[in-house]
Amino acid sequence: MTLIEELKWRGMLQDIMPGTEEQLNKEITTGYIGFDPTAESLHIGSLVPILLLLHLQKAGHKPVALVGGATGMVGDPSMKSEERNLLGEEDLQRNVAGIRRQLEKYLDFTPGKPNAAELVNNYDWFREISFISFLRDVGKYITVNYMMSKDSVRKRIEGETGISYTEFAYQLMQGYDFYWLYENKGCKLQMGGSDQWGNITTGTELIRRKASGEAFAFTCPLITKADGGKFGKTEKGNVWLDPERTSPYQFYQFWLNAADSDAEKWIRIFTFLDPHAIESLVAQHRQDPGARTLQKALAREITIFVHGQWEYEAALQTTEKLFAGDAVENIRSLSEKELLDSLDGVPQFAIPRAKIDAGIDIISLLAESGIFPSKGEARKTLQGGGVSVNKGKVSDVSQVIDNSWLLQDRYLLVQKGKKNYFLLKAE
Repeated sequence: MTLIEELKWRGMLQDIMPGTEEQLNKEITTGYIGFDPTAESLHIGSLVPILLLLHLQKAGHKPVALVGGATGMVGDPSMKSEERNLLGEEDLQRNVAGIRRQLEKYLDFTPGKPNAAELVNNYDWFREISFISFLRDVGKYITVNYMMSKDSVRKRIEGETGISYTEFAYQLMQGYDFYWLYENKGCKLQMGGSDQWGNITTGTELIRRKASGEAFAFTCPLITKADGGKFGKTEKGNVWLDPERTSPYQFYQFWLNAADSDAEKWIRIFTFLDPHAIESLVAQHRQDPGARTLQKALAREITIFVHGQWEYEAALQTTEKLFAGDAVENIRSLSEKELLDSLDGVPQFAIPRAKIDAGIDIISLLAESGIFPSKGEARKTLQGGGVSVNKGKVSDVSQVIDNSWLLQDRYLLVQKGKKNYFLLKAE
């Protein structure tokens, strides 16, 4: 398959400019994607553009990752209902450095290769441009009518908050990025999410008008979830690529818990498995959805890609300890880090260490810790088989909990019903 054919098969192609496929089939083509440095780490919403660059490179073309140190100071109005807070230069430079480190993990920057990846920061060229020269040398080529016709601008103008000139100018700045890369790096292609189509085509138009050149573009669909929730978001917020922000275990669990319909779609987008392998996995999954064959394969491939083999195996081991075999014995074998990573986001309550050391009956523990509003409700739920401690059912209302029950000499994991977990910490 050609690059475009593969992207179509994977569900990674939405809009494409005429002539783009012919250009890619004709010669090694330099193509770029921009990354917005709003945080020190990218999140899984950034995986699609990263994978687009990788597909481009695997097909023999040259990928350029642009980190928007300058445009990050302005803010892209696309898909936003109101203007965001602008970051200071110090925060932006820290974010740019963090994103650079991450991108260098995924793309091949080997010097000397004809299609070696490059990293650029648009602050490097914008810092030399004065406001007057930008208006004179760039602004005159794009009409206000053209800029206002873009969906991202029109929706904001028609909305309650409107749009500032700062954000209005964003598409012109992004268009100039494409022009600069065309002139200085021979870049003829820009890629991005479908919400960027308006900004991207402004770049191709600027190249046509200012340089009498021809440039190309394509976009991928925005990733959605079957339940209507925002992709890449959990109750805690973004799922980050930085293991300090989202542990490899939590990252693995996000993909493992994908809905069946999402898993069928995502395994094409987020892995490099070939069509035969993917179709085989889909067929296996449909025969026995309970085995979660697709989710396991998806979680394995993307966790190894982002965090490496060792972290994947550690995440898998922690998962098996928590949910397979002798859970009571397994949970005691977890290290403190494994325990806390696996229970991140679970409500925590403190319990006086002295009470645990002296021994406290289970009903008092459940009520005094705040897990249950009263001893009566705690007793009723426990007698109904609805309470577990450290993955083991507790049915005796007179059961005494002492320090021999503590995990890592500090924690108790309490489960109320099937899905409600609480972590008690002896202090």
